[in-house]
Amino acid sequence: MNTVSSNCAAAADNVTIALVQLAAVPSPTENLRKTIPRIEEAAARGAKIVGLQELFTTPYFCVTQAAAHFDRAEPVPEGASTRELQAVARRLGVVIVAPLFEARGSEVFHNTAAVIDADGSFLGKYRKMHIPQDPAFEEKFYFTPGDLGFRAWKTAWGSIGVLVCWDQWFPEAARLTALSGADILFYPTAIGWLAEEKAALGEAQHCAWETVQRGNAVANGCYVAATNRVGIEGEIEFWGQSFVADPFGQIIAKASAVKEEVLIATCDLRAQREFRRAWPFFRDRRIDAYGDLSRRLVD
Repeated sequence: MNTVSSNCAAAADNVTIALVQLAAVPSPTENLRKTIPRIEEAAARGAKIVGLQELFTTPYFCVTQAAAHFDRAEPVPEGASTRELQAVARRLGVVIVAPLFEARGSEVFHNTAAVIDADGSFLGKYRKMHIPQDPAFEEKFYFTPGDLGFRAWKTAWGSIGVLVCWDQWFPEAARLTALSGADILFYPTAIGWLAEEKAALGEAQHCAWETVQRGNAVANGCYVAATNRVGIEGEIEFWGQSFVADPFGQIIAKASAVKEEVLIATCDLRAQREFRRAWPFFRDRRIDAYGDLSRRLVD
């Protein structure tokens, strides 16, 4: 019996998802080997869609600028990590959101998430559109902004969209992804505190990060699933606390601030559809009045 097809009817109303929150080790191969058992654990606990953290095969190398880090990149989907995760997805019957450092030729690199369906097929990829540049987050040195736009994928277990880390702060990204058909927005993330800022700003920074994503859930009538990493890398203490929020912005599952964890949550897609009918934000959008959104500033 085909497990994927036989269970699709159930997925129409409910789907269990998992977020894999880990501390990275130096070796890409070891990070992959560390992650696969967690995907297996998620599947054993009933998860049908598994979201991994940003750049999951590597430490967060963007703390500094060093050209040697470009050697960490691999093509997507031709690279070894995508191929191995395709085999894992096929074996377990799960959808996997796999964020990777993508090599596009020898000079162009992207912060990318591969979307792998439950039969192991490669559905497509999202390239991070908004690229930050801050102390210890030197991403503009490494990543070319994405050029594939905002989109959703109809997987075996539901319609999902993927945005990456800094994209969280831009409501336009969430809106366009939801308008493309996403019922669940996955946000693979690598975010944390700098030691010199934590005492004064740490609580406020975390509150802002969580609140803006909960707002994205409400404004778009969708579930939001944010996967962060834990541990200290260079100057950054990653704050973990991966979470899933429902369309009301309520947090229905949340991980530890310091521990590696497989976070499980069930998304009630029937309730999500009812939310969009009762709170018809898409219907009431004034698309005739939003032209200035394509301008940098409005004078």
